[in-house]
Amino acid sequence: MDGIDFYDPKYYTNRELSWILFNQRVLNEARDKNNLLFERLKFLSITASNLDEFFMIRIASLKDMVNAKYQKPDIAGLTPQEQLSRLDVAIHELVDLQYSTYNRSLVPKLKQNGLQIIGRHEDLSKKEAAFVDKYFEENVYPVLTPMAVDSSRPFPLIRNKTLNIAALVRKKESGNELEFATVQVPGVLSRIVELPVADEERKIILLEEIIERNMHKLFLNYDIVCAYPFRIMRNADLTIEEDEAADLLKEIEKQLKKRQWGEAIRLEVAARCDKRLLKILERELGIEEQNLYPIDGPLDLTVLMKMYGLEGFEHLKALKYTPQQVPRLPQGCVIFDEIRKGDILLHHPYQTFEPVVDFIRQAARDPEVLAIKQTLYRVSGNSPIIAALAQAAENGKQVTVLVELKARFDEENNIVWARMLEKAGCHVIYGLVGLKTHSKITLVVRREEDGIRRYVHLGTGNYNDATAKLYTDIGLMTCSEAIGEDATAVFNMLSGYSEPRVWNKLTLAPLWLKDRFRYLIGREKKYALDGRPARIIAKMNALCDQDIIAALYEASAAGVKIDLIVRGICCLKTGIKGVSDNITVRSIVGDFLEHSRIFYFENDEHYEIYCGSADWMPRNLERRVEILFPVDRPELKEKLLHILQSQLSDNMKASVLQAKGFYERASKRGRLPFNSQEAFCHEAMSEAKAFFEEGEVMTRTFVPEMHHES
Repeated sequence: MDGIDFYDPKYYTNRELSWILFNQRVLNEARDKNNLLFERLKFLSITASNLDEFFMIRIASLKDMVNAKYQKPDIAGLTPQEQLSRLDVAIHELVDLQYSTYNRSLVPKLKQNGLQIIGRHEDLSKKEAAFVDKYFEENVYPVLTPMAVDSSRPFPLIRNKTLNIAALVRKKESGNELEFATVQVPGVLSRIVELPVADEERKIILLEEIIERNMHKLFLNYDIVCAYPFRIMRNADLTIEEDEAADLLKEIEKQLKKRQWGEAIRLEVAARCDKRLLKILERELGIEEQNLYPIDGPLDLTVLMKMYGLEGFEHLKALKYTPQQVPRLPQGCVIFDEIRKGDILLHHPYQTFEPVVDFIRQAARDPEVLAIKQTLYRVSGNSPIIAALAQAAENGKQVTVLVELKARFDEENNIVWARMLEKAGCHVIYGLVGLKTHSKITLVVRREEDGIRRYVHLGTGNYNDATAKLYTDIGLMTCSEAIGEDATAVFNMLSGYSEPRVWNKLTLAPLWLKDRFRYLIGREKKYALDGRPARIIAKMNALCDQDIIAALYEASAAGVKIDLIVRGICCLKTGIKGVSDNITVRSIVGDFLEHSRIFYFENDEHYEIYCGSADWMPRNLERRVEILFPVDRPELKEKLLHILQSQLSDNMKASVLQAKGFYERASKRGRLPFNSQEAFCHEAMSEAKAFFEEGEVMTRTFVPEMHHES
């Protein structure tokens, strides 16, 4: 280890390029012929949704840095401009592969299975064309607002992510001058229109093709020279001056309006688009050549998620998995009684999220409950947890809720919930200045015969009953006195300025969490140097903190065996002699979105295991309020270790990071196929079988959206 600079940029992968590799792994699921056809459509839709958010936030941020002449290189030694140059190549290759997958693989397969997509309106039969024209006149025409551009009508503001049709038009009487016109494809109408057919085959056409075919009806005094769809992506990274904002809620509301009109950073347009029309779009939108994406196929492939929703074709879709009852928490039980018997571990979505909702509901109704305190980052559209908290306040409980208004793309939703909770009588905190509160913690204070008792739920995922059916997460319910004291201290810090001198079990970011992880990694390194057992297994969404990676390199160089399960971004490189040759990295992209964070440290044969809300990223460790909590009960530790070991054995949905920087499917050579997610489904079903009625469907489902960062 002597003389090795573990911070050398050559030992690191750029964060953004690593994200492209992640989206490539999602795309590989769309290309995998072993997956059911409609599931492949979903995965392709997810890659498009992911890429949209990547442009709006990550590419936008890099462009802002370039415009500000920011030259500092990242951990891989790349300046913002160098990152953009490399990303330009990588993203164009990714988009080409998306549409190659769609055109060459999925569209022909769909036709073979009875669903034909009419790609161009010119391909309609006379009967189909007549239906489409009538559909346009009756359903579409009344909704449209055609917009011409001339000396009295400037180029219109094109909203972020909207689909539009641009046209070159020429006045019928006067002659030769070409003019620009556009119309927005209305989002209030279904983009997928099914055509009537006589046989069993089904046919669909996209709404923009119907509008393009009927453009002449929108500009009656003009000839339509050409018309093509286009779509733009804008900078949606909000800049909030928290220190100067008198009212954070109002400041965020003001900034949200700007998101629709940020700088245009990507233009998607039909590959066949007329060059004259394209030149106008590029000029008016301020688009540079590298940010132009000519598309051979339908723009905005997130439409494939809607296609998945077509009735029928059930044999081409995965059946739904029903989250199972938690054996320790049968329906109708008093949750507080069960928690007093011992800590309870929840594994979602294999086990139902309902106990977490019931925990709040029972607390809201229980006359012995005095107070409920909770952090909320992302909640569902019709959240039963929000309703229970409001009911608790109406029942006279002391209810304190921290609603994180800065949760990206959930700001508007969270503002609505914050106001509703305030009206119900809850004390609502809007997060902390300069920090996002990303921790997942609930504290219930209850009066009992032997005094006040505190019940705590800690989790790795959001209090969102919808995503809890789709994301893999861990939850812990406990009435440990030590954790209860810490939970009280957490909320006192969030609501005021009180900080205890001593913490018992919980570790918080941004105060001590990074140092705690470095200490735990360093301890394993010391054990290895002393010739004692030393091992680390860590599961997370992303790994890009340089200090943590350098600590892992040092531990690896000392002989610590390190296995990492990182779903998305990973800036660490494997296979570097003397640096990372003891480190493996694998990523699992499966039916559920891997979201739990679990950390195992062997600790000289007496292993410790932790769960938490934080990934190993600078933003989590330095700019967010996060919580790491230990799991101490032996049987619960064993369950968590089993989860980690199962994922390390996965050879169906796992990809392994190679020394050359790319990912390869885990090898099945000499081993039986093993899908960890399916195994967890079967285990949960087996454990809970006493609570099921006969005939209930207990097969698997698929996560419809993977693009939200949590």
